[in-house]
Amino acid sequence: MRHLRRGRQLGRNQDHRIALFRNLTRALFTHRRIITGLEKAKEVRIFAEKLITLAKKDTLHSRRLALSRLRDKEAVELLFKEIAPLFANRAGGYTRVLKREERRLGDGGQTAFLELVLESRTKDVSTAAPVIIDADVKK
Repeated sequence: MRHLRRGRQLGRNQDHRIALFRNLTRALFTHRRIITGLEKAKEVRIFAEKLITLAKKDTLHSRRLALSRLRDKEAVELLFKEIAPLFANRAGGYTRVLKREERRLGDGGQTAFLELVLESRTKDVSTAAPVIIDADVKK
């Protein structure tokens, strides 16, 4: 039974799975948006968000931890110099997974975009119509 087991196996052994997460995270940090399978995107999202949270501290220890997880100096520099400052005022939710309508050729697997959330989606309150309250309303 798989009680208290976290994560998806994705049909790979542990070393292959971790290498996959590293490569997809490196591509995400470089290109800001990638297309991959839906299940892979959901798993890589967890891995990438932990690294971004780690990079927001910007200490020597956090750099060494990020380097031990990514194993790519250029990607770590990109993470600490460009990506982490973008999310300095954000308390989580650095990435988003958007399902694609198109399925993968070959096996018909569902694909998704995995992207960094670079802009906030707040609504502009100035465009809302004013509410008129009638004081003479009788019940």
